[in-house]
Amino acid sequence: MTVAILLGAPGAGKGTQAPALAEKLGVPVLASGDLLRAEVASGSEIGREVDGVMRSGELVSDRDLLPGVVLETDLGEWHVVETPGHAPSHVCLHQPERRLLISGDHVLGRVTLVFDEGHTPDPVGEFLQSLDRVDALDTRLALSGHGRPFTDVRGHISANRSLVSIRLDATRAALAQGPGTPFELAGRIYGELLSEATASWLLSKTRSWLTHLERLGEARRDDAEPAAVWSAA
Repeated sequence: MTVAILLGAPGAGKGTQAPALAEKLGVPVLASGDLLRAEVASGSEIGREVDGVMRSGELVSDRDLLPGVVLETDLGEWHVVETPGHAPSHVCLHQPERRLLISGDHVLGRVTLVFDEGHTPDPVGEFLQSLDRVDALDTRLALSGHGRPFTDVRGHISANRSLVSIRLDATRAALAQGPGTPFELAGRIYGELLSEATASWLLSKTRSWLTHLERLGEARRDDAEPAAVWSAA
């Protein structure tokens, strides 16, 4: 059976092209928006819940992936493990009997630290706690959101912890040189790695390091204009 999935922003033409393709290929059209609107029009309990979510402009989830939730699939049960840090809503899926983990972007086959900062009080602290949570699972094989599967899960967790420690020490050293804006401190931390191409990414990480040190009582923020100035506490 032919399956075509159309993705695009609102107004991109999905609703226009889908019927034409369906007629040409001889297949039905399943549009999530139409299905949701039909459920709302039915007046069902689910429809009333969906209507509130849609009116608020949020995405409609088919189920909430919360700690303790177990997903039944053809491949067995998957336990939801909450792992914020990389992103506030990040979760991993774990099969204890197979020691198998779908790690998403939390732990990759390579050591890469990225934080979606600005949404929670301390992304770095949350990431470290999530590493502890996954480390306790005793996983044998991890399937990540990028790259190949990997087996040395605890080794990768340890490498992530080490890199966080290195970056925090570099941030402490940058603050020891005197107060600075996040951009100025990013230059001290990353040196030549800071460029026009990497500035947004490295600035986000620098703010995350600073926020974590502030939570530890080691850094202080002064909301000056035009940019906040950070100093050692």
